Formats: sequence, structure tokens, C-alpha cells
Amino acid sequence: MSTKQGGSNYEYVTARVRSRRSRLFDEDDYRKLTRMGTGEIARFMEESEYEAEMNALGSRHGGVDLIEYALNRNLAANFDDLLRWADGRLYDYVARYLRKFDAWNVKTTLRGVYSEADRTDVEDDFIRAGEFTEKQHSALLDAASMEEAIAATRGTMFHGPLEAALEVYEESDELVPLENAIDRAFYGHLLDGLPEEPDRPTELYIEFLRAEIDFRNLRNAFRLAYSGADMDPADYFIDGGRLFGEGDLRQLAQTPDELAARVRESPYGDDLDEALDALERARSLIGFENALDAALLEYSEQLSSRYPLSVCPVLGYVLAKEREIDNIRAIARGREAGLSEEEIQNELVIL
Repeated sequence: MSTKQGGSNYEYVTARVRSRRSRLFDEDDYRKLTRMGTGEIARFMEESEYEAEMNALGSRHGGVDLIEYALNRNLAANFDDLLRWADGRLYDYVARYLRKFDAWNVKTTLRGVYSEADRTDVEDDFIRAGEFTEKQHSALLDAASMEEAIAATRGTMFHGPLEAALEVYEESDELVPLENAIDRAFYGHLLDGLPEEPDRPTELYIEFLRAEIDFRNLRNAFRLAYSGADMDPADYFIDGGRLFGEGDLRQLAQTPDELAARVRESPYGDDLDEALDALERARSLIGFENALDAALLEYSEQLSSRYPLSVCPVLGYVLAKEREIDNIRAIARGREAGLSEEEIQNELVIL
């Protein structure tokens, strides 16, 4: 994605984003959904923001599959609108962040190859909201092996790291090394080319990106600490955050209590204090990772309120829309699996 010419139109885009954000599901909507079966959830969505996608896909899919594919298509449509609205530097800032969906599509391809999934199933899981062209998406979908899938990323930020991780994958027959290579490529390029002496809107953008990198490192560190797996934490470290250096992560991932203490003393400690208490009591990562998502969303809200005419409200909307998608997906899957309302509620991220 090349930067659009002209000045950044923050006022126009943030106004459009406020309008979109007002249409997101609220806690009352989620409460209703958790009491519904999958058919009722589908009908609820047909009368909401997801009407066009539900109608377009209804002839080919049903049940949870219909809900999942409609969610992905709606997400892509909303984020395409962001790029269509934005001009100048604002376009570049939004575009580089939305490359996370290129990362998603590469991961989806690798998972499809690994599980020998049908091309149609893989394509339906794509979220076409990033930088990849239709030609690149087609090349990914045509891949019949890991080597072909990695070759399809040639010319992108993902190709070199994936090639380097292929040998480890072949030795372990696990996708973790490849997926980690994708994450590190995306997050490692988030801060590329940003001004060394930024203006205030750009400074807040950088602050937000550093927080997201911190939270990714936190997630990886706690996963390693509680998994007991014999993996070098440095292989999962992403540079650019404020909390950790590579050596810190290697040491702290071996001692969960010290890691938790370090987080409590950090700028994010107040937001994560209760989640850390629960983590230490139950030694369960699910609630903590949900708390990380909620804290990052709350952090984006704080930045948005401090400087409303910046990219922060736009990125805050991106996160909030992603959380809505994840929440609806969790409810639909939970209802299909017969989970209780309380169990489903525990999976949701709601501010």
C-alpha cells in the first residue's frame, strides 16, 4: 500500500469512525446472544450491521460456518472503508497496522496446508483487509505444500523469516515456529520508517504500537512460563516495546512470579493487577489473555481521548471491531458446543 498524496484528513476520518463505533454491539446485545441458539444468533445478525454479509453467504453456508464467514467478510469491508477514507500520512499509519490481516491470511494458508483443508474452506477464512493483492491471495490458495505457501510470500516481509523457520518446522512438525516467524515479521516492521522527532499525533501512534508490542511479548512470555516447554524465549521476543529487552524476557519467562512482579511495576500494572491475581491463583492463561486484550483496548481509548484528532481513535476502532468479531464468534461456538452462559461470558472481552 503506497501512501496517498495530500495531507492527513484526521477530522473527517475520526468523525466517520465515531459513527461506526456507535453501531458496535454493547453488553446488552452480548447478553441476549448468549441466551440464543446458533439459528437465533444468525437471525439476530441478519437484522444488524451484518445483514449484507449474512444474505450474501446464506445460500452456501449455515450455522456457525455462516456466522464465521459473515464476520470475516464484514470485518474486511469495514477496514477497507478506513483505507478508502484516509489520506496522506494517516493512510500509511492505518495501512501498516492493517497488515496484521496479511499475517492472518498467511497463517490461515499454512494451517490449511498442514491440515489438508479444502481451498474453499481456507479462502472463506481469509480476511482481505491488508496489503496483499488478489494475485497474492490466489498464489497462497494454490499452494499445495509448505514450500509453495512460503514461496507465495516472496517479496513481502514474511518470506525471509518463514524460509528461516522452515527447517525448524520440518524437524518438529509443529506450526509454532512458522506462526511465530509471521508474528515477529509483522510486529518487527510496525515502527519502520517513522519519524525520529514525531509530531504529537505521530508520537501517540508510536506509543500505541509500543504498547501492542509489549502486550504481545507479555502474552508470549506467560505462555512460555506456564507451558513448561523447552523453548528459548528470545526466539519469541519482538523488539520495539518499552517493558522488556531480549535478555529480560529470557530470564523472566523461567520465573513466572518475577515476571508477574515486573508487570505489576510497569505502566500497565493497574490495568492488569486483577488479571495477574487470577492468573497466580488459577495458573490459567485464558482469563489473563482476555485481560490483556481488554487492557490494550482501554489503553487505546485513553490515547484517543487525549488526542482525538489523531490516528489513535481509528486504531481504537480497529481493536474494538476485532473484539466484537471475536466475541460473536466465541458466543456462536460456545452455544454450538453446549457451553453455559457463564462459561461463554468468561470468554468475552467487554469494556
